[in-house]
Amino acid sequence: DTNLRGSFFVAQAVARRMIPRRSGRIINIGSVTAVFGYAGLAPYCASRGGIKQLTMSLADDWGRHGVTVNCLAPGWFKTAQNKVLYDNTKWVEYIVGRIPLGRPGQPSDLDGTVVFLSSDASAYITGAVIPIDGGILIAH
Repeated sequence: DTNLRGSFFVAQAVARRMIPRRSGRIINIGSVTAVFGYAGLAPYCASRGGIKQLTMSLADDWGRHGVTVNCLAPGWFKTAQNKVLYDNTKWVEYIVGRIPLGRPGQPSDLDGTVVFLSSDASAYITGAVIPIDGGILIAH
């Protein structure tokens, strides 16, 4: 409900104002788990895969109205939701060993891409899923 339906309803609400203005930027938060799965995380991976598809569909629907819709696909970032994973030092060693940049993401790692996607510099980008993952996707 939160990941997929919440994103859809928020996008729908803001698009009501963007479409008449013929301008707007929507940035969804997906995950690299939209691209590959992890054992024990099936519902989460499915919801994030849904965000990827939602992004592409809304981009197609609303592009003609001047609204771009893109998706960030963060890799492994420590959050309140996944804190239990980061409490397991063996898991942290395993996951960090698979990230070419050698560390989990920090919230500030998202800043530049969010600013870019919010700006006119990205006016011709829509429906994109942009990994911010320290390179973990290239390791798969």
